[in-house]
Amino acid sequence: MGHVYADITLLNSFDVTAANRGLIPEGDVKKLTVNAMVDSGAMTLTINEDIAKQLDLEVQKQLEVVLADGSYRKCDYVGPVIIHFENRIACCLALVLPGADEILLGVIPLEEMDVIIDPIDQRLIVHPDRPHRAQLKVK
Repeated sequence: MGHVYADITLLNSFDVTAANRGLIPEGDVKKLTVNAMVDSGAMTLTINEDIAKQLDLEVQKQLEVVLADGSYRKCDYVGPVIIHFENRIACCLALVLPGADEILLGVIPLEEMDVIIDPIDQRLIVHPDRPHRAQLKVK
């Protein structure tokens, strides 16, 4: 199976809340549509510093992460970020991997959005058994 990519829209969660409360116009919500690699080996959303800056995401803490090559690195954990894919939504913190050339969409937001990887057509799809709304597994 090759790599699977999906177009997702990332939004600054604080801006969305401010717009919902009427504190800022909806047009002022910082958002960005990107093409992300769907990575079931990654835990969460991974972005680069340019995206974090464009979305004006706040650093929540620093984490030590293990990269695919086994090396360790300290990364900022920013957000929260709202992720939109088709009719699905997820909200999570994002790891900022400086210099990263690809955005990674990991398993935490994938599970929250209730989407699956279609290996035949090599694409991300909403769960076919639940096309109209996500279903989260709680227990």
